Amino acid sequence: MAIFRELHRIMARFAKIINNKVVNVIVADQAHIDTLSDKEFYMEDDGTKFNSVAKGGSYDPLRDAFISKKPYPSWVLNETTCRWEAPVAFPADGSREKDYRWNESTTSWDETI
Repeated sequence: MAIFRELHRIMARFAKIINNKVVNVIVADQAHIDTLSDKEFYMEDDGTKFNSVAKGGSYDPLRDAFISKKPYPSWVLNETTCRWEAPVAFPADGSREKDYRWNESTTSWDETI
């Protein structure tokens, strides 16, 4: 267990970013990143930015934020949280009493059974 804690402490998630697009995510230590020929394209997800890094997402340098891939065409980016939101609020009775799934063709939440 002590070895796992030590590895966890020195390993980090790094995003390979090209033209503000996250093209890959790896777990490595800084020493490994320093050996890469394209090391200038890697950025550490150090937990201080908005959101966690994910392949297929993007990096916004003005906001210093990782932004996930847009899940549906109708969703809009919340400029404060840098997260995608449905154009219709999630039903108030969802999550505990009922389950819902987004329906892009009707741009509404459908109750699931």
